[in-house]
Amino acid sequence: MSKFLKGTLILLLASLITRVLGFINRIVIARFIGEEGVGLYMMALPTLFLVVNITQLGLPVAISKFVAEADAKGDEKKIKKILIVAITCTFSLSMIFTPAMLILAPKLSDTLFTDSRTVWPLMAIAPIVPIIAVSSVIRGYFQGKQNMKPFAFSQVIEQIARITFIAVLTKAFLPYGIEFAAAGAMFASIIGELVSLVYLMTAFKLKKHFKVRKNFFGMVKSGKGTFQELMSIALPSTGSRFIGSLAWFFEPIVVAQSLALAGVSASMATRQYGELTGYALPLLMLPSFVTTSLATSLVPAVSEANSRGDVLLVERRLQQTLRITFVTGCLAVVSMFVLAEPILQVMYGSSNAAVFIKFLAPFFILFYYQMPLQSMLQAMNLAKSAMFNSLAGAIVKIAIIWLLASKESFGIMGAAIGIAVGTILVTFLHFTTIIKIIPFTLKFRDYAAPLAIAFAAGWCGDYTYSTLLYGEPLVPRLLLSLAVITIAYTFLLLLTGGIKKKELKRIPVVGNLLSKLAFH
Repeated sequence: MSKFLKGTLILLLASLITRVLGFINRIVIARFIGEEGVGLYMMALPTLFLVVNITQLGLPVAISKFVAEADAKGDEKKIKKILIVAITCTFSLSMIFTPAMLILAPKLSDTLFTDSRTVWPLMAIAPIVPIIAVSSVIRGYFQGKQNMKPFAFSQVIEQIARITFIAVLTKAFLPYGIEFAAAGAMFASIIGELVSLVYLMTAFKLKKHFKVRKNFFGMVKSGKGTFQELMSIALPSTGSRFIGSLAWFFEPIVVAQSLALAGVSASMATRQYGELTGYALPLLMLPSFVTTSLATSLVPAVSEANSRGDVLLVERRLQQTLRITFVTGCLAVVSMFVLAEPILQVMYGSSNAAVFIKFLAPFFILFYYQMPLQSMLQAMNLAKSAMFNSLAGAIVKIAIIWLLASKESFGIMGAAIGIAVGTILVTFLHFTTIIKIIPFTLKFRDYAAPLAIAFAAGWCGDYTYSTLLYGEPLVPRLLLSLAVITIAYTFLLLLTGGIKKKELKRIPVVGNLLSKLAFH
């Protein structure tokens, strides 16, 4: 097995584990501090991601690229200079933004967020910035070396540590108030990142063939050319991510201000925002693991075909991407739409966010498309177009939230509508950008059949839950209903040729065995 394939499989497995652990992390938070506490947590989180993205400047991607090139040439001195320049840059920025977060936290919480209690989560999370700055450089180094194990293990370790300390700290601080419990959850994130960094530094020390400390300042002074090289890749690659982080930073501010205009109290606005972004959206985003993995493998595959001018192969990759996304997305969407209330009740002990899931679920089919389509744009050297598409979607989303959430008749549903419209727009713009370059024929049957099958499977699941198992305990009733939807959906796809033998055979290890279940 090649280093690339081995690294990809390790990352995919780690992504699945960390996604599940991350979801458990949110469940633990929700169980301990409730909707209002989750609202405080979710209001502070976008500020952290914005500061982290500014601090990183897209350097992990650039480090990975240039370390890989230098490693291929056996140039250890170049690798050392890349690491020193990158650490100097990110750590210097973090030393500016960390105290800035601490100083500005009271002002942000009192004016922009309308809920003064957000000051504690904002201040609690500030020390994480320099930790992430250093760990992102080391992760970029390991990616460049195509050694994905430390990168993957660090993510798993970070999530395990975070979940453990969230349970301890939220319980310890809850008697002092929800805002302190939310701050405890934030501080648990710092501990998780610190444990991950210790592991990465240990792995780096064991693997490295040079001492970073030797001639450190000399290399910093002579690193102007290396800095310019890194920035040539780092700045363009961070564009779309920065726009997303900036939009996410403004989102809770706009929601809070809009709901205040609609006459909603600060504590109620915080609670409602927690239900939408802390309960509903993470559940809706959970199935995107499949499309994120797909996007990871798309970049090299499409880049290679595009460099050869093989337009037909690129078009085939697009067709495969759209179809796989639709087939997996339909199952996820229909399951969440039909069983929103019991899923939320079992996970969080509250089903208040079910209205958001039922409204947003159909639109999230398009959300699942965004990552693969963006990867295709990057592979075809259209990263700038992807960035402008993301910017347009972010502006429209924020504008709609402001217009609708400020009206009493819409309230927090105005924010949900804004998210839906932004999702539709970005996906549509990504797709239209691609088909301007790639000839594309929409194969209607590839989408009509799974959609009809999803409706049928959803009806089976709903009938099982509401009629056949009515009165049974909630957890087995939910699990059996989910099983009915999954089995009915999969069986009907196999029966109608929605999933074919030759496609199943491509799955590693179990492909041949699974192919025996297909009818076509």
